[in-house]
Amino acid sequence: MPLVGAVMGEEEVMETEKKINMEETQMEGQAPGPVESMEDYSKELEASFRTIKEGDVLTGSVIHVGEEEVTLDLDYYAPGVIKAADLSRDPSFSIQTDVHVGDKLQGTVMKKDDGAGNILLSCVEASEVLGWDKLKAYLDEKTTVTVKVSEVVNKGVVAYLEGIRGFIPASHLSLEYVEDLSSFVGQNLDVRVITVEKGRKKLVLSARDVLKEREAEKLNQKIAMMAPGTVLEGKVESLMPYGVFVDLGGGLSGLVHISQMSQKRIKSPADVVAAGDTVKVKVLNTNNNKISLSMKAVEEDAKPEPMDAKLTAQYSSGRAVGTSLGDLLKGLKL
Repeated sequence: MPLVGAVMGEEEVMETEKKINMEETQMEGQAPGPVESMEDYSKELEASFRTIKEGDVLTGSVIHVGEEEVTLDLDYYAPGVIKAADLSRDPSFSIQTDVHVGDKLQGTVMKKDDGAGNILLSCVEASEVLGWDKLKAYLDEKTTVTVKVSEVVNKGVVAYLEGIRGFIPASHLSLEYVEDLSSFVGQNLDVRVITVEKGRKKLVLSARDVLKEREAEKLNQKIAMMAPGTVLEGKVESLMPYGVFVDLGGGLSGLVHISQMSQKRIKSPADVVAAGDTVKVKVLNTNNNKISLSMKAVEEDAKPEPMDAKLTAQYSSGRAVGTSLGDLLKGLKL
């Protein structure tokens, strides 16, 4: 019996090996399945080690926008939820208009579990923590940002930036005087931060600074296109001891130095022109985006050219012209 048992055991082993070889042969003919690695689980592993507590500021991507709240993907087991009232203090804010799927939002953790398994966040609270630091950076770097005017207040309007209420004085809304401030409500303006005081919760913005810079860029482009030697007509706008400024139109003006005002030596620009006079000037140069002009050069260009020698010969024999006493007495009868 032991011998038979031994033989049977060997047969079972051989049979098992045959089955294994057949399975391996079948698997060789099949397409290989996806090979999973630790990288496939990196997000899950990172999320499992994260510890979130109330007061933390988290960043997430909007994955759903509802009428009363938005849902964020926080790369965590639980999604984040922000109620409409916690998104912004701006009275003109609209959750349906101002928030879109894919937007990145930052919020402070108010509750780790809102009762439905979500992490409750607040953008309003996050702005109090991070907003002032961002505003200070905007001020230091002279960053141009876009804001929406929400309301009119005394001597200016209000707009929100990084969730913080900002004031734009009426004098900083435009390059020109603004009489009707209400016309700006609802408008988007490009502004610069000009005052940040976190302790006093004071934020002041300016649209005028941006407009002035853009206007200067346009003028510089016009100046760069002006060719030296060009003759222009302009109006004298102001007189200075050293010369006059001439308005060339299109926001451009140039200086005629006193030495370039006349071919004669003068003591004062008032000896030649008065404010409001129309004058012709020649562009000398546009160095450093400043237009240097000359009235004298125009006068020199207008000088009559010397008469041609042939033309002169028609009126002169070339002999010396003179009258003697004999010539004067020749025709007299004494």
